[in-house]
Amino acid sequence: MSMIEEILQQMQGAPTQQVAGQLGVNDSQASQAIAAALPMLIGALGHNAQSGGAEALFGALGNHQQSLGNGGVGDLLGSVLGGLGQQQPSGSAINGAGILGHIFGGQQQTAAQQLGQTTGLGGDRTQMLLQILAPIVMAYLSRKVFSPSVESSPQGVSEVLSQEQSNAGGGLLGSILGGGDGKVDIGDIFRIGSSVLGGRR
Repeated sequence: MSMIEEILQQMQGAPTQQVAGQLGVNDSQASQAIAAALPMLIGALGHNAQSGGAEALFGALGNHQQSLGNGGVGDLLGSVLGGLGQQQPSGSAINGAGILGHIFGGQQQTAAQQLGQTTGLGGDRTQMLLQILAPIVMAYLSRKVFSPSVESSPQGVSEVLSQEQSNAGGGLLGSILGGGDGKVDIGDIFRIGSSVLGGRR
């Protein structure tokens, strides 16, 4: 099971309802937006790792190693939602805004706005959604990288993300995010997200 599929599975039910409530949308809208946003986040992480950022990413993952805990995504989501809008320490496992800054750099606002247009959530809601999902993605990535089956190293980070990109079409996303014009093809992102849900929209 890919990381995206695992996160989507864990987000079903109450977690998606919590996200929907935070965004002020219905559960179906939240589910579709989550499915579109996850490949975007992982594609950008993969691009960063392939562009020389694997060592920095590996260092950052140490802060997220224990963030899932025994409660899984439910407890982490509760912490993330509780911390929204509050100043978080640099490197905090729930500092979604800080994580997005490292993932997208100067393209963060563009990505959020275009994804917001395609999903119908608008830029502000999508920005909030990305802030919610970023710590969750980092926690799951950390769990994979520090698992016994993976070499816990910058190279291991690159290999895990490369596999995830291949599974979910993230390689395409990475190349789009790294394009010379700095624009993100959100249409492709949304189609990939929809395919993860079996094409149900």
